[in-house]
Amino acid sequence: MKRLWAGFPLCFRLGVRWRFPQSGVIMIGTDKLPIEETLEDSPQTRSLLGVFEEDAAAISSYSTQLFHAMRRIYEAQNELSAATHLTSKLLKGYEKQRFPLGGDDEVMTSTLQQFSKVIDELSSCHAVLSTQLADAMMFPINQFKERDLKEILTLKEVFQIASNDHDMAINRYSRLSKKRENEKTKFEITEDVYTARKKQHQTMMHYFCALNTIQYKKKIAILEPLLGYMQAQINFFKMGSENLNEQLEEFLMNIGTSVQNVRREMDSDLENMHQTIQDMEAASEPLYLPDPDPKKLPVNRNLTRKAGYLNIRNKTGLVSSSWERQYFFTQGGNLMSQARGDVAGGLVMDIDNCSVMAVDCEDRRYCFQITSFDGKKSVILQAESRKDSDEWVTTINNISKRIYLTDNPEEMAARVNQSAMEAITPSPSFQQRHESMRPSGPSRPRASRTNSTGSIGSDSSVLTALSLDSIVAPDTPIQFDIISPVSEDQSGQPRTPGQTRRRTNPFGESGEKSESEDSILHQLFIVRFLGSMEVKSDESPEVVYETMRQILAARAIHNIFRMTESHLLVTCDCLKLIDPQTQVTRLRFPLPNVVLYATHQENKRLFGFVLRTAGSRAEGRPVSVCYIFESNNEGEKICDSVGLAKQIALHAELDRRASEKQKEIEKVKEKQQKEISKQKQIEKDLEEQSRLIAASSRPNQPGTDGQFVVLSSSQSEDSDVGDNGKKKRESEA
Repeated sequence: MKRLWAGFPLCFRLGVRWRFPQSGVIMIGTDKLPIEETLEDSPQTRSLLGVFEEDAAAISSYSTQLFHAMRRIYEAQNELSAATHLTSKLLKGYEKQRFPLGGDDEVMTSTLQQFSKVIDELSSCHAVLSTQLADAMMFPINQFKERDLKEILTLKEVFQIASNDHDMAINRYSRLSKKRENEKTKFEITEDVYTARKKQHQTMMHYFCALNTIQYKKKIAILEPLLGYMQAQINFFKMGSENLNEQLEEFLMNIGTSVQNVRREMDSDLENMHQTIQDMEAASEPLYLPDPDPKKLPVNRNLTRKAGYLNIRNKTGLVSSSWERQYFFTQGGNLMSQARGDVAGGLVMDIDNCSVMAVDCEDRRYCFQITSFDGKKSVILQAESRKDSDEWVTTINNISKRIYLTDNPEEMAARVNQSAMEAITPSPSFQQRHESMRPSGPSRPRASRTNSTGSIGSDSSVLTALSLDSIVAPDTPIQFDIISPVSEDQSGQPRTPGQTRRRTNPFGESGEKSESEDSILHQLFIVRFLGSMEVKSDESPEVVYETMRQILAARAIHNIFRMTESHLLVTCDCLKLIDPQTQVTRLRFPLPNVVLYATHQENKRLFGFVLRTAGSRAEGRPVSVCYIFESNNEGEKICDSVGLAKQIALHAELDRRASEKQKEIEKVKEKQQKEISKQKQIEKDLEEQSRLIAASSRPNQPGTDGQFVVLSSSQSEDSDVGDNGKKKRESEA
């Protein structure tokens, strides 16, 4: 029982009586410091004062701790309100952010805007709660701490000073002598005792009053802040319940589902990335070696882009040089380099039409040299391995051939390399078939012509070797240059015996008005001549495709990169190749003789057409020649233009025939009209003659005086003609 009693607060031990009605907690009574005994200042009063001072010290310590705790709540609430407001502000500004890896996600933006509105409302609620906590919680506890507790401490110090002054005054008064004293001194000491006792009494009464009052104030100082805190929280939760309605709960549920879906997707992606890391670690094991085995990692010769670290040799003197490691990469037809830490790369050299080859350096391995097309600039680079060096050489070689300009560069590079290999080492069956079909003796083409005898991968997989022979004859010479206009015949224009050939003006003028000047269609294209060769058929576009394949393969085999650039003029009468500088007409192709035209199925830069000419080969039968050109991605436009020109020419021919037929009809009508007019004139003459004859056959009448009408010779002839015509009409009737 004593231990249980010892655990109770001091106020309970002092006899405080409490009652707990339904309305609250009320303190009924407590022991107080007796203010009436302050003047007596007995030891019992001083002992009871010590208990109250101990209780006041405990109250001060507890109140300070409670004040710090409540201040942490208030500061945390202020920080929460400010953080919530900042969060809402940042969510509103999400749509203005420009993330380097993220695009404009409208769903994410609208979702965060909705969250921003809700969090902004919560921020307002938190701001109201912070204000209420400041007024209802922090103000009472702060007032109790700063005013009441400090007043107790101040009164305690004043009481201690007054008590000490009273003790000193009493001691002086007690030491007065029994003899005749100095009245003045006695009066002063008596006055001091009076003043000190009065001061002590008054201070002690106020001190006792404050100590008695603190027992009530401590309850108010504890309960009132708690009451304010709870009321503020209740109001906060009420505002939250008003804002967090069912619609918001549904929104939060949907967002929660979306978050779970994103988490599952992240887990799946993370698992795939871990699996990819494991697979790459296993597959990259041979790549960790600086010089891997070429048998395990073969060289890829079909690349048109490559990047990696190389060492470049820089000359530091006449005979000395240094090597610098940089990151090199190809960009179109340029070789670029970039040092570590640089934002962008710089141009090293243009590798279009360049030459590249492996070289031996005295101090380095796996070196190769790149020389520009004009030979004015060259660089020496070093790779880490033989495989890397070979791939760089083949890649730069493919770029120098401008394969990167095609739609599918890697596939085109593979075809060119495969074509070169097959052209160099043809299959036995194909070679034997070509040998059997090859003409012998003088009829064999000159060796100076470039021949294409390889079996090159066709663009159409259904073509067999036999069908290729039916399209292009083996050992057909390929013409890579354009014949000058002076020696070029008027292609496709057969000459009749006795017809003289008109010499072409070398300055591009014929001396007569060109028939193309009156043409409706005039379209000009920039083209580059790749080559031409005779074909055996002109009925299928496969002829053009096969010719393209053989010409490109022959160019790759013989390293022919230069092309003659010309202007192709498409009119309704012909196709003209014009020199862009001198405007000389290099070649003229009559449009009716262009029997077939097509563009490449994959590379739209390539197009060609078949021209049927009157040749002397094979006993005077017509000869078909396929011409192949390269354009600036305008192959389809050129084919469409040629088709339009042929349609216009066809319609013009139909109109001309219709006009001629109409003229013939008009001539027939005019002839018939002349016949009708002539017949009418004859009938009129006959009537006149009949009238005259009738007048002459009548007897003489008075007034005639015996005169006779004499017909002239012309009238007689007309009469004879009229009689004959009349008889003829009667016989016809």
